[in-house]
Amino acid sequence: MMLFDTHCHLFDERFQDDLDEVVARARTAGVRHFVVPGVDVETSRAAIALAERYDGVYAAVGVHPESLAEYRPEMLDDIRRLAAHPKVVAIGEIGLDYYWDVAPREVQKQVFQAQMDLARELGLPVVVHNRDATEDVVRILETGAAGVTGVMHCFTGDLETAMRCVRCGFLISYGGPLTFKNAEGVRQAAAGVPLDALVVETDSPYLSPHPFRGKRNEPERVRLVAEKLAEIRGLPLEELAAITTQNALRLFRRVPE
Repeated sequence: MMLFDTHCHLFDERFQDDLDEVVARARTAGVRHFVVPGVDVETSRAAIALAERYDGVYAAVGVHPESLAEYRPEMLDDIRRLAAHPKVVAIGEIGLDYYWDVAPREVQKQVFQAQMDLARELGLPVVVHNRDATEDVVRILETGAAGVTGVMHCFTGDLETAMRCVRCGFLISYGGPLTFKNAEGVRQAAAGVPLDALVVETDSPYLSPHPFRGKRNEPERVRLVAEKLAEIRGLPLEELAAITTQNALRLFRRVPE
């Protein structure tokens, strides 16, 4: 069985003492590919360093909406340069965050669109963050993402929203929240997303799936997400793992099979 953790922040300080063991446990659980998305220029560099250190680990580079408090246009020039690395497979994590709201919403939208345009220019997919900004995120996908593919990271929306994203050419990624006891609405949506639009992730070290909720998450637990998604879809785990891995490989074209 082969699993693909499409979103894990392995540069986080919570992994600094045992990262080798974390990666080894994931591989034992069947995880063969990992995408580590940056959230600013510094962590994008850190993601690339991890991709150089470990086989099967790849980086995404971008500026997260929570990193825009001190945004400077030159940051996008840095992201452009970093994206030339052969193990960079996407622009991300980018998007909108109206929960923390660290930057004016118009600035968030402008930077989101600018990074979408950069992804189009470079022929790379995007990794999209959305928190409390669904309508604006989807509107930007529908009006400003022509020619761009990507993934809706840690999706917790309804099926209608998922399908609007799918129609824009985006995949839907499920993580730990899919397993939470109070997430029946998330599971109902996951039951209806087309199989060829599904991928899985951990968002490590955040959002650890049940029964580890509240503890440090790590990539081996993407298997628990895949198990829940397989149960929802009425498929054997091995088949669901194969489908989601192939979907991820189709999206992240620079990752060899």
